[in-house]
Amino acid sequence: MVRFPPAETAEKHEKILNESSRLFRERGLSGVSVGDLMKAADLTHGSFYNHFASKQDLVAECVAHVCALAEGQIELATPTGAGKRAFVAKYLSVAARDNPGRACLMSSLGPEIAREPTVRPAMTQYVYTFVAKLATHFPWPRTRDARRDAIRMTASMVGALVLARAVDDEALSREILLTVTRQLTQNGEHPAD
Repeated sequence: MVRFPPAETAEKHEKILNESSRLFRERGLSGVSVGDLMKAADLTHGSFYNHFASKQDLVAECVAHVCALAEGQIELATPTGAGKRAFVAKYLSVAARDNPGRACLMSSLGPEIAREPTVRPAMTQYVYTFVAKLATHFPWPRTRDARRDAIRMTASMVGALVLARAVDDEALSREILLTVTRQLTQNGEHPAD
């Protein structure tokens, strides 16, 4: 058996995670085979098991991987009211709607992961991390309500993106995105109670 240097193995592992995360978000968990994933990463099907015990293990690791990327995206946003509004507008953009492979995993795979008990702990950690990062990175009208407002913001953004993708009426889809964007970026900077 050929052994690769640790750096090369780590690079291949990262490539599998990047390509798998993208394909899962684009096609869904059941819409992608191990062969598809490895082909996208320019690796052989057999080498999959050098990196992961099962497809479910890969999915869980992809969720954690994308969580770290999402946390980094929040960090890149300016920690101001204007930065929060820009973050919401980007999250709820037509580009995000039309490119689920590059958008938030919660909106792309949330309903599927709800049916995958082995992956739910990774998704739970993703949601905790995402909400916590929003609550601490951006300003909120009342600091004591930051977590509650961040949960509401997350649920509104994820739900809006899911609905905007699900309908076959372009005008309605855009209206959903625009309405929720406006709700989340109003002067009070949080949705009304």
